[in-house]
Amino acid sequence: MPPTSRPLRKLGFLTIGLFDEADPRRGHESTLEIIELGERLGFDSAWLRHRHLQYGISSPVAVMAAASQRTSRIELGTAVIPLGWENPLRLAEDLATVDILSGGRINPGVSVGPPMHYDQIKEALYPDTAEAEDFSYERVRRLLDFVRGKSATDFSGVEGFEVFSDRVQPHSPGLGRRLWYGGGSLSSARWAGEHGMNFLTSSVVKAESPQGTDGEADLDFAEIQLSHIRAFRAHHPDGDNARVSQGLVVIPTDSASPEQRAKYEEFAAKRTPRTAAPQGPARLMFAPDIVGSSEEIAERLHAHAAFREVDEVAFALPFTFDHEDYVQILTDMATRLGPALGWQPTA
Repeated sequence: MPPTSRPLRKLGFLTIGLFDEADPRRGHESTLEIIELGERLGFDSAWLRHRHLQYGISSPVAVMAAASQRTSRIELGTAVIPLGWENPLRLAEDLATVDILSGGRINPGVSVGPPMHYDQIKEALYPDTAEAEDFSYERVRRLLDFVRGKSATDFSGVEGFEVFSDRVQPHSPGLGRRLWYGGGSLSSARWAGEHGMNFLTSSVVKAESPQGTDGEADLDFAEIQLSHIRAFRAHHPDGDNARVSQGLVVIPTDSASPEQRAKYEEFAAKRTPRTAAPQGPARLMFAPDIVGSSEEIAERLHAHAAFREVDEVAFALPFTFDHEDYVQILTDMATRLGPALGWQPTA
């Protein structure tokens, strides 16, 4: 087994927080209970996906606020907030508020681009400005500026009994260093590095040939992801010390029941065909889900070119499993898989 070049330093997990339309509270409560379990198990971080007009978490900032009051140590992140749905100034206020309430524990991850199904929702989202909205990296830059304390207005001072600030309040000084960009392309990796962000890379990348390779036959998920990580660090002020977190779908089965193992293997098998070639007009490449014992998973990860470049992970929990499945998976991750990767739980 080839060793990792970077010992695993931070172990996290990512959840979508599904719920039943008829009982949304139960699903949200399950998500909060999973985060509480993660803290008890010693995980370093818990991350929330973001879904609009679906039966998953539509307001991860609100859920992080709730989780911050039920935990004391675990870091809380988003992977990711699609900024096409957000006003950067208002989002900066919300993020700073939750960071203050959490004691400086949040890690907001964001991405850009037009909202999914934009033609169908633009009249509801931006009835007056739909055609003028800018969904480029400029939207991230504005958020970065506001979170990092740059002026949002040329007015400040006292007006009657009101006191006004020229920058977002509250200001959370450390938050600007904990902003992440969720990217799957070389251009995103470079931009995030140039702007001093952290970089989230997941189980999806764009089919781009890494430098020095030639054509479709050379496309390999791990090598493409590795090229993104190296491009990000090459353009980041911190160089090789710039933070990268990898988010593959990993399902340990050490303590799983036979029924759970069968469910997990069926889930992965149904998703495997999409990993054979680039998918759709965006030519997305998907990493295979990794199912097996912690020893088997550790061996596969140690052989993964991109994993060997990172010391932080946020393993993605499958979307459609039951609460009891997540308890088993997280327990095996923390007690068996993490140590097999050289990680030790936080007390």
